[in-house]
Amino acid sequence: MKKTVFILMALILTLSFSGCSKKQAKNEESNIENWQQVLDESKGSTVNFYGYGGDENINKWVDNVLAKKVKEDYDITLNRVPMDIDSILNKLLGEKQANNEKGSIDLVWLNGENFYAAKKANLLYGPFTNIIPNFEKYVDGTANDINKDFGYNVDGYESPFGRAQLVMVYNKDMVTKFPKNTQELMEICKANSGKFTYPAPPDFTGSAFVRNVIYDIVGEEKLKGLKTKEEIEKAIEPAINYLNDLKPYLWNEGKTYPATLAQLDNMFADKQVLGTVTYAPNAIDGRIKNGEYPNGAVSSVFEKGTIGNTHFVAIPYNSENKKGAMAVANAILSVEMQASKYDPLAWGDLPALDNNKLLDNEKSMFSKVKLSDAIVKQDELLSHRCSEPDADIIPIIEKIWMERVAGEE
Repeated sequence: MKKTVFILMALILTLSFSGCSKKQAKNEESNIENWQQVLDESKGSTVNFYGYGGDENINKWVDNVLAKKVKEDYDITLNRVPMDIDSILNKLLGEKQANNEKGSIDLVWLNGENFYAAKKANLLYGPFTNIIPNFEKYVDGTANDINKDFGYNVDGYESPFGRAQLVMVYNKDMVTKFPKNTQELMEICKANSGKFTYPAPPDFTGSAFVRNVIYDIVGEEKLKGLKTKEEIEKAIEPAINYLNDLKPYLWNEGKTYPATLAQLDNMFADKQVLGTVTYAPNAIDGRIKNGEYPNGAVSSVFEKGTIGNTHFVAIPYNSENKKGAMAVANAILSVEMQASKYDPLAWGDLPALDNNKLLDNEKSMFSKVKLSDAIVKQDELLSHRCSEPDADIIPIIEKIWMERVAGEE
């Protein structure tokens, strides 16, 4: 419910500011003569980078790889601050209400409905991607998952961090047939009663799993253009019925669900359940090595595809180190950093770069990365990639799930 509450708060705030300037915090292009000026003025500074901190591989990559890169290249200290996105955005909302122009957040990791709400509430600074060189050099700014975030125009207010795609992960020591659709998933759950579940929306990945069930049963096209709860509920009715039919065969008979993906991953590692889900399809090898997944972990996708998106970094309207934040965003888009986090033993994040813009030696940095047979290969992922629905309908789907499946009014 938290995301739904936040979006309502954001929209209310947006309306409440109607008597004031409704413009986003614009970049002072007249004060930024060139990229070198950005680097000169941010040298020796600290960038406070707020975002999800629940994955140790990601934390280590930010702390030990990205932080080292920006220190060596720009003499910038990167301070990672783990905080869930709802708390981050509510913090920014509070600062907006208090007219605090000296915020403590310089860069934030976000996407989807959170970006939609933040931009609506004038919490972000921009556009700024037109200033950072690696965006122009390596990114296809016309790509649908770059210029739009969950169907909402980015307009240069966030810079790509990486790409993600949902995959199902199963323990091949517990189940040998990996379902290619929701019907086969039902059959496996019936044959292994109590050994499967998914995180409860609004957990980000749990919500994506529910949307993927909807796509598989009613189709992606059925959600296009829908706005009201009544329209959406009618369109997804067969999928809601399926999720209710699935409940008796889930862990704890569907009476409760893991609150977070991290909780589900722990259950998967302990072999309480035979599967999990992840938005990081390359991460399996690293998670097996770290004990986060069992040795038999193998990923797969549905025949009709799985949802993919781009995750981004954005700069808050009241960041005191906007130029330093731009430098970090530029470093993230370097071939070196994108290839580093592509490695499943480092993170396993999919690159945000346009392969057609890379030189042969730059392409080789990715081709050298070793992926095991447990990982769905890139060409299969891309051929089974579905787009996210519009950001403003996701909280409605989550609310319907909570009312109709979880039974929470």
